[in-house]
Amino acid sequence: MNFGRPEYLYLLWALPAFLLFLLWSLRQRRRRLETLVSPTLALRLTADFSRRKAAVRTLLLLGFFTFGILALARPRWGMREETVRRQGVDLIAALDTSYSMNVEDVAPSRLEKAKSEIRGLISRLRGDRIGLVAFAGNAIVLSPLTLDYGAASLFLDAAGTDMLPEPGTSLAAAIQTATSAFIAKEKKYKVLVIFTDGEDLEGQVRSAIEKAKEGGVVIFTVGIGTPEGKPIPVRDQKGDIVEYRKDVDGRIVVSRLDERSLAEIATETGGKYFRASTSENELDEIYDDVSGMDKKLLESRLVQNYEDQFQFPLALAILCLVAEAWMSERRRIRQSWFGRLYSGTRFGPGDV
Repeated sequence: MNFGRPEYLYLLWALPAFLLFLLWSLRQRRRRLETLVSPTLALRLTADFSRRKAAVRTLLLLGFFTFGILALARPRWGMREETVRRQGVDLIAALDTSYSMNVEDVAPSRLEKAKSEIRGLISRLRGDRIGLVAFAGNAIVLSPLTLDYGAASLFLDAAGTDMLPEPGTSLAAAIQTATSAFIAKEKKYKVLVIFTDGEDLEGQVRSAIEKAKEGGVVIFTVGIGTPEGKPIPVRDQKGDIVEYRKDVDGRIVVSRLDERSLAEIATETGGKYFRASTSENELDEIYDDVSGMDKKLLESRLVQNYEDQFQFPLALAILCLVAEAWMSERRRIRQSWFGRLYSGTRFGPGDV
């Protein structure tokens, strides 16, 4: 036997204190009566009081709390075997880690907003495998496809704009790396979601899209930023902005969201384009589309589970409560009617 919620068992340590409180309250009730009337009258008023029944009622109340706590702890025994199957698709989230993702036209920055979007997407997954790709001038696999969402989130937290040595933004590298991370022989069950500002500085996107389509990859794109854009900040070790990035002519570079190219990439592969929003409703739309796709069997295993038996201590707790409410603390005092009526009176031969 084991317990589904063993933390509730710690409440059992409070039962001795509760029992002492009940005994103390019984004693206090007696003392309050003695302060109101004389001891002799108090004895007469409590002549029908049964200490034994009062003790039984106290034990029943204690039993109610004891069995109630055991029911909350969910005792389990009796094994049953069942087959657990997990079905879903393979989904890879590609995160743009180029310098332009440091722009703060969305709060707190494009990079942090993109990471927040990916966390939100992971939280919506139900049995799907998740993988992570980071890209700038080139691309790497941060996390291979896995059902361990916690591990994927840890890799995501470590991502930053300084993790890839090659500067720039290559959407082609992101698509190619993600396509290679899927199982090549499968022609479906593959989804790539790219989180980027859309500024492709390297080109060669067309050939990458064609290979993704041949591999059965459906691409969704999520635009991070605004079309108006802002300059790209350069920060010191303390995190303070010391200047803004400039081009070869010395002019400050303004990074803008390129929604047109992102929409074209998504449309080419049967996906959709969304602009990141504060409410993140676009993630619900993406996962609704993903949920409607064909799913494959990702995991099947035989597990042994204990059966919940909380109903037994719960039934005992209810019985204790009903019995405690039903039981009276008074005892029966048997007296004849004659003695009760003429108690303490002497009669002569002709009085009756």
